[in-house]
Amino acid sequence: MSSDIEAPTSLTSMRGALPPAVADDVRALHLTTVRHDGVPPLSEQPLLWLSDQEAPVVHVLAWHAVTGGAQELVGYAQVDVGSSTTARAELVVAPGHRRRGTGRSLLAHAAQEAASIPGRRLHVWAHGDLPAARATAAATGLVVVRELWRMAVDVTQHPPGAPQLPPGVAVRAFVPGQDEDAWRRVNARAFAHHPEQGRMTSADLRARESEPWFDPAGFLLAERDGQLLGSVWTKVHPGSEAPDGAPGEEVGEIYVVGVDPDAQGLGMGRALTALGLAHLRDRGLRTVILYTGAENTVAVHTYRRAGFARTAVDVMYGPPPAGSPAHGTPLVRVTDTPSSPGDATMGS
Repeated sequence: MSSDIEAPTSLTSMRGALPPAVADDVRALHLTTVRHDGVPPLSEQPLLWLSDQEAPVVHVLAWHAVTGGAQELVGYAQVDVGSSTTARAELVVAPGHRRRGTGRSLLAHAAQEAASIPGRRLHVWAHGDLPAARATAAATGLVVVRELWRMAVDVTQHPPGAPQLPPGVAVRAFVPGQDEDAWRRVNARAFAHHPEQGRMTSADLRARESEPWFDPAGFLLAERDGQLLGSVWTKVHPGSEAPDGAPGEEVGEIYVVGVDPDAQGLGMGRALTALGLAHLRDRGLRTVILYTGAENTVAVHTYRRAGFARTAVDVMYGPPPAGSPAHGTPLVRVTDTPSSPGDATMGS
């Protein structure tokens, strides 16, 4: 962490969909940072929410004045305020504008938004767990509260086994316009305690169906007597954006595996994972990735048995738990301009 070398940039904030030109600026900043850091600073949901009028978020934009009175976007934070107990933020600072207080200012504004409901906590994702993010977390009193692992497998070295589906279970592809409600019901039940996945709305699902990567043939539903028991949703990353693959190589992803609680204990998770891996292998892909919470030890064990190994870690930072020495220490002072704000590079 280092002190400012120039005055903080100006911040603006808004709710609802960003104007198209501003949303494009955020996407461009995201891509610039990916090329610089090798890690996407913003995850999929924040990028989809840039243009979503109903998204439960606050956009915070950091602008730097350039010649001719124009302004350049040099930082962005998105604060998910859809929960009354926890606000979640992701943020990015332009590589050329770090160590100038921009990130710390964005983090302070995010903390202010979280504090609009008394007692609400702020959690901040740091994609890639880069050293700068760890330094910023330490300087602002944050501790690790969650880890999200990216795991990868070479399906040519670890071919998926034959799926062992329970008796009477049939598998078919998702049908857009027909299966959304049933899938969302099971997804909400399967991820009732998951802070992001379990909240997927109809609009969130439709947004993903509109993405270039969406392929219903890779979205497989497992049913018995017409009742949805679980699903595996796969995704293919183009070579220009794919993590963990060779340069230019398309990479598959086990995007979501969900099993209805009433169908758990039947081996459905293993069978659905094998179905997804086989689908991606049959498409000619070699590398397949997935994301899972480190705390989900059962899932981690299942994936390791299938040949997956951890390749990257995203970290969520938050306030220390009650009873710890640092509990009660302010995250950042939100009523004053930070006196020596290093850069909060969570996700940048």
